[in-house]
Amino acid sequence: MRAPDFWDRKTDGLLPSFLRPLGCLVAGLNAMRRKTVTPWSAPVPVICVGNLVAGGAGKTPVVIDLVQRLVQRGQNVHVVSRGYGGSLLGPERVEANIHTSKEVGDEPLLLTRSAPTWVCQDRRKGIEAAVEAGATLIVMDDGYQNPSVEKDLSLVVVDGAYGFGNARVMPAGPLREPIDVGLKRADAVILLGADEADVWGRIQRLGYKGLDILRAQFEPVGDFEDLNGQNVFAFAGIGRPEKFFDTLKSIGCRIVGARSFDDHHPYTEAEILSILADGVNATVITTAKDHIRIPEKHQSRVRTLDIALVWKQADEIEKLLDQLLNTEESQTQSDD
Repeated sequence: MRAPDFWDRKTDGLLPSFLRPLGCLVAGLNAMRRKTVTPWSAPVPVICVGNLVAGGAGKTPVVIDLVQRLVQRGQNVHVVSRGYGGSLLGPERVEANIHTSKEVGDEPLLLTRSAPTWVCQDRRKGIEAAVEAGATLIVMDDGYQNPSVEKDLSLVVVDGAYGFGNARVMPAGPLREPIDVGLKRADAVILLGADEADVWGRIQRLGYKGLDILRAQFEPVGDFEDLNGQNVFAFAGIGRPEKFFDTLKSIGCRIVGARSFDDHHPYTEAEILSILADGVNATVITTAKDHIRIPEKHQSRVRTLDIALVWKQADEIEKLLDQLLNTEESQTQSDD
């Protein structure tokens, strides 16, 4: 879906106020669900990477970074995702050479390059399948608002440019739940990019002065130097396509054309042929997540720009992982 313009903090109007009662109803129903559900405790540690707003905030690159760090520590990490946009109910282990984005979603196909990845509509069943397959630690891609599974480390990802939008709950705004309610369950906030939306200030004003706020940003990786000064035709179907276009400009690309699509948009052959025709005299480029959703026979004609997460202070996230694993080790020893 594409976020309505009135969800943005920069816009104003009567519609958010008109929809506010519905937002209050949604918040109330979610609160009631959390109170009536007893979370299941998994036999291995569970890290949840989520957000408070609908749409992309940058969770998947955070998950990939965490997986890499945990693998270096000797953990057999598996990722569990709902598989947004996919048709399979699961639990199903994602196989890149077998499954398509229409079956398992685009993000799981991207995540399976870094770790064994499972899709399942039922989070508990997905985790159980991963543990049975040998997982010693689970990273959940999203699921922060799902109360069915107990989380050992909860990380809330926030886009510094978008923040919490107009700070209203859907459908009046982009929030899945009120900010103060969501932050109560967070162990840390991961703030991505420049804090244009005053995320840090809002969190402080809400009284969460002791909440860890980790700063990070996305940077292009790989061989992209040849794009400097080149004409490119860019397209993206992610939460905020303009972020991708800005990244291309930052490495010296001349964007001669661009097209934006809804997040997780399933590209048709006709759409890709149209894009290739528009970019016939330029390098056609998109994100790694979008590339997965392109019909396979056209993928070789579209280039990707890969990005990676870079922490302002990597020791902060390492400290959180230390605390999680040390606590788990102590618990295991006491059980013995």
